[in-house]
Amino acid sequence: MSFFEPDNLRRTTGGRWLHRPAGPIELDGVGIDSRRSLAGKAFVAIRGERYDGHDFAAEAARGVGGVGGFAGARLLIVERPEALRGVPRHVAVLVVDDTRSALGHMAHAYRRRWRSTRVIAVTGSAGKTTVKTLIDAVLATTMSGGQAPKSFNNDIGVPLSILGNRSENAYLVLEIGANRPGEIDHLAGIAQPDVGVITMIGRAHLQGFGSLEKVAAEKAALLGHLRAGCLAVVNADQPLLRRHLAGLKSVVTFGRAHDADLRLTGRGRAGEGWWFQVNGTRRFRLGLPGRHNALNALSAVAVGERLGVSDHAIDGALAACRPVAMRMSRHQIGPIVLYNDAYNANPDSVAAALDTFAELAAEARRRIVVLGEMRELGEAAPALHRKVGGDVLQTDRRARIDHLVLVGPLAVHVAEPMGWSVDRITLLDSLTSEAAQAVAERLEPGDAVLLKGSRAMGLERMVEAMKARYEVGVVG
Repeated sequence: MSFFEPDNLRRTTGGRWLHRPAGPIELDGVGIDSRRSLAGKAFVAIRGERYDGHDFAAEAARGVGGVGGFAGARLLIVERPEALRGVPRHVAVLVVDDTRSALGHMAHAYRRRWRSTRVIAVTGSAGKTTVKTLIDAVLATTMSGGQAPKSFNNDIGVPLSILGNRSENAYLVLEIGANRPGEIDHLAGIAQPDVGVITMIGRAHLQGFGSLEKVAAEKAALLGHLRAGCLAVVNADQPLLRRHLAGLKSVVTFGRAHDADLRLTGRGRAGEGWWFQVNGTRRFRLGLPGRHNALNALSAVAVGERLGVSDHAIDGALAACRPVAMRMSRHQIGPIVLYNDAYNANPDSVAAALDTFAELAAEARRRIVVLGEMRELGEAAPALHRKVGGDVLQTDRRARIDHLVLVGPLAVHVAEPMGWSVDRITLLDSLTSEAAQAVAERLEPGDAVLLKGSRAMGLERMVEAMKARYEVGVVG
């Protein structure tokens, strides 16, 4: 029996039929977006912060493009049947108490059926998406499988990633995130990982957790759901994690610590890419810049080795990797080189971005840094922004920062320890399109620009402003 057989979904979710299927239905998965093809799928109506899937149930049933477009969903899973106006009567409707919970129950039950798919779950305060991509690249050299799309790392994204996996695949790499205590424990319980990877513990989401110790405990909750005898891959440079390793039978540590199982002992440039050395003997190429990415790559080496990938294949896969969008991705915009690392930010990832930028832009005519404020840091936010000011000064000693643009009310604290003249710092309450244009107009040929800040700051407006100036021809 297929897992997605309608009566099995009813049993799995504890739902009840509002409209029973008129006959046999062949389903091969689930979806939550009525704008995409739902042919052969069940539509789960999820209530989010901005949208309610119930409002689009009729569109999901009719299908993309209506008549002549993609076929619609054959089954709707809802929690508010009174909202189903316009749904064709031939479409089956299953009512559950909570569609988010139902999605998780389905994913957990589906995961428990797998016999050949090994699940690798990645968590940490930074680097999750990059590590997930590196591991996928390494494993794809010898086996079938895939990774969770984009940053599908919450109570919707993780179940959707599991439900989208083909049970005959050899592996699935998941990303698991958290803003509040208990989230990783819940999601790891659904995922039941064969390999758990913790990238790092940093000062992210302190508003939700309160302390680094609690952040470490939250991330380490992943390890409590590892299947018996399976592998934990953990950053050795994080003392707060070590206390959570007791009782685990199979652990590989990575980092710069003297006792790391996979120790970073060297790194440098190699043509257009980089190389890094492990334990003084083994050397791998890497297509990603920065010391932090060499550390990220060590975790991919550990996972690859555990699943039988040769060093030769690991080397080729890592060499071919390129930065994920908005994670130190390089863009040539006219005569300017832009490094966009503005997907998100916390104090540790900002320090890593500055360190990498100093290395990448060492030969630039000028170096311009645009820093947006870091969100969700709670009461520690002013002090942590001042610490970033110290990191900027340290970077400036390696490679002069010619101009610093600080965006957001909290970002003003970055300037407090610096003592720079006003002609080297621009303070902006927000990066409006007009403000981004004004910054772009001050750039000069040969400049290198770094964007780094929390996602909510919208620093990508700088990209559009620079393109408008240098690619459309509005050159000042």
